[in-house]
Amino acid sequence: MEGTSGGLKRAAAVGLPKLREILRRQRRDSEPFFDTPDLDFRYEDADDHRSEIAELYSYTEENEFKFNQLFFEESLQQYTSCRWSEMPEQAKKEHIMHLLELIDVSDRSQRMKAVRSFIYLVQGVFGECAGEQEVLRSSRDHVCLLYECGVFTSLVELLYLEIENSTAASSALRKPAVSLADSTDLRIVISILYIMVETMRVENSGDTSKQLQLRETFITELGQPILGDDLLAVVLFTMVTKFCSGSAPHFPIKKVLLLLWKTILVSLGGMEQLFTLKNTYRLADGLAPVIENTIQVTRTMRAASPPASAADLIEQQQQQHRPMMRARKGATQEEPVSLDPNGVKLECDSQSSSASSGNKADSSETGLIKQTSLEDEDAKLDEEVVRELDNINNNSEDDDVQLTQPRPGTPVIPAKGLPWTPKVRQRDLDAFLDYTREKFVGFQVQGDRTSMAGLPHPIHEGVKVLKAHLYVSLSEVQIKREEDIAKHPMSKPESEVVENATELLYQGMLPSLPQYMIALLKILLAAAPTSKAKTDSINIMADVLPEEMPMTVLQSMKLGIDVNRHKEIIVKSISSILLLLLKHFKINHVYQFEFMSQHLVFANCIPLVLKFFNQNIMAYITAKNNIALIDFPGCVIGDQAELTADALESNTAEMAHFCWRNLFSCINLLRILNKLTKWKHSRTMMLVVFKSAPILKRALKVKHPMMQLYVLKLLKSQTKYLGRQWRKSNMKTLSAIYQKVRHRLNDDWAFGNDVEARPWDFQTEECALRACVDRFNNRRYSATTVTFDPDFEPVDNNLQSVLGKEVELGKEFKRWWETWVEKEVISCNIRWEQLLVH
Repeated sequence: MEGTSGGLKRAAAVGLPKLREILRRQRRDSEPFFDTPDLDFRYEDADDHRSEIAELYSYTEENEFKFNQLFFEESLQQYTSCRWSEMPEQAKKEHIMHLLELIDVSDRSQRMKAVRSFIYLVQGVFGECAGEQEVLRSSRDHVCLLYECGVFTSLVELLYLEIENSTAASSALRKPAVSLADSTDLRIVISILYIMVETMRVENSGDTSKQLQLRETFITELGQPILGDDLLAVVLFTMVTKFCSGSAPHFPIKKVLLLLWKTILVSLGGMEQLFTLKNTYRLADGLAPVIENTIQVTRTMRAASPPASAADLIEQQQQQHRPMMRARKGATQEEPVSLDPNGVKLECDSQSSSASSGNKADSSETGLIKQTSLEDEDAKLDEEVVRELDNINNNSEDDDVQLTQPRPGTPVIPAKGLPWTPKVRQRDLDAFLDYTREKFVGFQVQGDRTSMAGLPHPIHEGVKVLKAHLYVSLSEVQIKREEDIAKHPMSKPESEVVENATELLYQGMLPSLPQYMIALLKILLAAAPTSKAKTDSINIMADVLPEEMPMTVLQSMKLGIDVNRHKEIIVKSISSILLLLLKHFKINHVYQFEFMSQHLVFANCIPLVLKFFNQNIMAYITAKNNIALIDFPGCVIGDQAELTADALESNTAEMAHFCWRNLFSCINLLRILNKLTKWKHSRTMMLVVFKSAPILKRALKVKHPMMQLYVLKLLKSQTKYLGRQWRKSNMKTLSAIYQKVRHRLNDDWAFGNDVEARPWDFQTEECALRACVDRFNNRRYSATTVTFDPDFEPVDNNLQSVLGKEVELGKEFKRWWETWVEKEVISCNIRWEQLLVH
């Protein structure tokens, strides 16, 4: 017996490192290990107002704040000797009107001085403020004042003028490298517009009734054409396409995208408005309102954290022993510490056995994991024992020590039900009835959902459960209506289209929507951290690079942080723009959503998003590319501390352990991917072809419930295509899907039994969808749209109506009329008897 025990000990000592490596490799290849802390992140439409304003400015624009102040104070001294804060409101309005007159002058320098004065006003007149909150409050008051005086419309007109400035564009095209100085005028105008839109977006409890009314008017005006027939959002989309085409490389693309995002967000509405709109449209179509709000439900969920594997437990146990060894060495240097050859027991040579057992008891009281001795005769090194290493009962002297706490990484989950109410589609219910009738009765009854004759009682109960969870989506109703219009164009004509903000935006974007989507994805590709610099890629750094490159290490560090921050903000704005448009278009009409989705898919949006996530996603989310010392408005208040390399390092150390905008961008991109692939087998197969499963599984390491939810949704949609071996080695992921994702009754998502998943139908599916979308766009938005198809247009059979119409005769007809009558009527011998016979 002793020989057997010694042999086991030697085998364990020799084979344990190799066993640990095998388990580590297996864990890396199969299941992700959740060793990161839960992220205290609250998903909203945007970050807090101060951060959103600070992200507008690059760190290279720091010097321009003082220029704006100098220009404003210079113009104010010509008007009055008082400080701006001491002037009455009427005097302020008079000075603003004076600045508005300067905007219309032909001299560019005078015009831009007035514009710089305006940006100083919307920045809060920081030279007369004592703190950041006072600056933000002053900024809000001045935004409302400027909007009341009509400054917003004048600046939009000036923006149109700067866009068409061919001199600036040709000058930028001749330069080998475009810098910050090439877009100065345009940057200032866009910055003022952005601050006004962002300030009006945020509700404030301290607003007066007049300011609340101005805010409502502003939101309504932003969704309508401001100058001419084009919306501001469409004009900004045109700027994006010009920038991508290379005809306007000097455009400050980050500011353009930020303004475009906030314009869409304010004019169309955010998450709360979307939820309200969805229920309003559902009630109008006779559907029950949706009770579950996805954003609210995910806030009550916990991030998934599967139990640690055996290799992780071994590593954790050893890490806990090392501090104990160092602590004892520091406490008594005279007492040598010896380590058991197995690397398990820790004893002091000079201590008695009672003291040793006392130390063990102390360690168990402090919550340390009890070490499992491999001296047990019954211990076996088979695979099953290794997997359950933490459950091995030790028959040695430690038998009296019990594990009273959960294993590390195992959350104490409260006893609650599933977070989502299960749903059933109408087509799923029909398929179930068809299958059961074919099986038990021998024939199908198309369109009959009530007759249950010949079916056993359990089937009755199953149908009852399915009907109780039946959910009819707004998209299904809209598609059915479109099918009826196509089949019966005369009896069911197009209903009157409601001209809301979403409808107006779609009409404005429709002619060039494919170009807009391609331009946004090009910029997203250039800003992705996984993209490599290429000679033919778009230069998105024009509004961040200074005229003179940095000469010192500190300047290089600052510019490097600024460049990374610049890219992150661009990704954040583009992901928000795409998600907002998809969600609003889907509620307004599903074919508007499908039209945009198809062009995103055609522009390779799916592989681009997967390429974005094919990185160390935890490093991206925890990136610290901010310098709080020079963020606005802190950089313009009081005496500024000198920026040093040590200050930069301490600044990154004091920041939160995650970056809000990066986690926000990741969630948005995952939501976009879900929107594009939901119920689309061909696009789901693209996820499989591009090997998205391991990429998405790495994203599960981010312990945030909302991000994990959308990752698990994407994994669920492609599980049936990944094969049995993948499902067998990823049972923890499947368990997380069952726990977190909504259940679709009768959905065999975990098996390959779906009859709709035939690969030869993929192309047909996309072509049929494209035909429906084109028919919808041609009927509703064509310039020559008529009420009916020309082939089905009714004919006027009333003789008096037809003869009463005025017909314009052509010159050729009038010229040859008499000749034709003489030849064809008078000179022709008509055989009337033959005519009467026939």
